[in-house]
Amino acid sequence: MSGIRGIFVTGTDTGTGKTVVTAALAAALRSEGWNVGVWKPVQSGEPIGSGLSDAEKLAAGSGISDPPEEVASFTFRAPLAPSLAAKAEGVRLTMDMLYEAGQPLCSRYDAMLVEGAGGAAVPLTEDALLAEWIAFLRMPVLIVARAGLGTVNHTLLTVSFLRQRGIDILGVVLNEGTRASGVAGVAGPPGVPGVPYAADVQNAPDGPDPSVAGNAALIETFGGVKVLGRFPPIGDGLGPRLLAETVHTALDLAPVRSFLSKCLEPSPELSKKAPEVRI
Repeated sequence: MSGIRGIFVTGTDTGTGKTVVTAALAAALRSEGWNVGVWKPVQSGEPIGSGLSDAEKLAAGSGISDPPEEVASFTFRAPLAPSLAAKAEGVRLTMDMLYEAGQPLCSRYDAMLVEGAGGAAVPLTEDALLAEWIAFLRMPVLIVARAGLGTVNHTLLTVSFLRQRGIDILGVVLNEGTRASGVAGVAGPPGVPGVPYAADVQNAPDGPDPSVAGNAALIETFGGVKVLGRFPPIGDGLGPRLLAETVHTALDLAPVRSFLSKCLEPSPELSKKAPEVRI
């Protein structure tokens, strides 16, 4: 039976800053004593060794010692949806294949933060979207969304799409860093570092974005989900300590801690055999 203890981090789109938020959350939780790891089942567009791959950023930012080749089970060259990037290299991905590839890494930790690819409706395999993979893993979701104009629509659609598949949503993180050029979590086109996505340029208002102040309340009202906070713009290459401090300052981790406490609690049948998890 499939299933991984922990939290799945998805986005409302590509480029919302899932990687930096996932790394920062892991760093914050690890600083509190939680034995959590990070896993990127499949990544595409940047090779390991470039310093630009999600796996390398996750490992460096979270403070784990696992090599990037283990943090990302599969890495493909083309900057495409996983199913297409894999097909371009003659690989036919399946959910069982991905699950088995991650078992050695996941077995080292009490719980995992698993980062997805793109948004919830991205084609992961030839016959499954990312949301079906999340349901397969039986994990609740944390959604990373842009903080500015347009995010209410994108976030509510993502919430609805996940709920249609019976996936629990722990909350939403609004990432303010996605509107700035060259900050962590924003990647330009291949070979053009620091260039924001076209959508960011097209939708960004001149000067301060007046929608930022009210977007969280709208998402909570119409989506029935908790917004954990706004993750601020940060520079590239911050280490685990500074990322952890950023999370502890900007985000409400109570729902995350509550879920982890429950999922790591020993079952009644094993309570006499297994030691209590202490934080």
